[in-house]
Amino acid sequence: MAITTAGARLGTSAFLDAPRVELRSNRSAEDVEAVIRAVYRQVLGNDYIMASERLVSAESLLKNGSITVREFVRSVAKSELYKTKFLYNNFQTRVIELNTKHLLGRAPYDESEVIEHLDIYETQGFDAEIDSYIDSQEYQDNFGENIVPYYRGFQTQTGQKTVGFTRMFRLYRGYANSDRAQLEGSKTRLARELGQNRASAVVAPSGTANGWAYRSSSDSTPNTALGGAFVGFGEDGKVYRLEVTWSNTKGVRRSTASFLVPYSQLTTKLQQILRQGGKIASVTTA
Repeated sequence: MAITTAGARLGTSAFLDAPRVELRSNRSAEDVEAVIRAVYRQVLGNDYIMASERLVSAESLLKNGSITVREFVRSVAKSELYKTKFLYNNFQTRVIELNTKHLLGRAPYDESEVIEHLDIYETQGFDAEIDSYIDSQEYQDNFGENIVPYYRGFQTQTGQKTVGFTRMFRLYRGYANSDRAQLEGSKTRLARELGQNRASAVVAPSGTANGWAYRSSSDSTPNTALGGAFVGFGEDGKVYRLEVTWSNTKGVRRSTASFLVPYSQLTTKLQQILRQGGKIASVTTA
């Protein structure tokens, strides 16, 4: 059951309304291809995959029935392709966030869970870290041998912690977004909130709310403006929250920041940011 009726506004409807992708015994060639596409989309975080990058050998084994969907998922998650996209260039905590999202369909629940997986990675290696998800009872109970993992974090279910819902929005940024295309790059999304044992604020993914939706890593500016914080709001009486990212001359992401700006000063502030080389990632009401 969906945890909220605001699925359309929050961008989760595409997952809540879609049937589970399962490879059945009476499958057709088209069914197998649909499963392969769904596994790539889920495990590779909706990232683009070229024809030359496809795991042809593992696909063939799935097509002829030599392996199950679960083993195909394992092959993709252990592949050099996956490591190149999500292991080599990311911080370790970010890797755990992505593994949990891709393979269990949810966000990490608490800091102890992240520490446990970091310990497996450090002492036994990356392949053992992947196995710890796919061989878990949680994976078996939810996906079994032939269901493609999907985003469960947006639903209420047995064994699912409610805090996982809000944290999932720190990892999921829209149906058309990929895990390598987010402005926060390789930075961890949940380390601070997990360390402080607090829930994350729900910010709608890009394209689902008024203005762009984006979360800066610093969280230095509040999401709402308290009464009296600004004088001269402007004719509509509103204050806007701007999320901005700056890049250096080589185009490498350098920093992010956020500002609360009254309506009367909005145009001036936007022009100032653009002159300084900033990119406006989000404009929402505070």
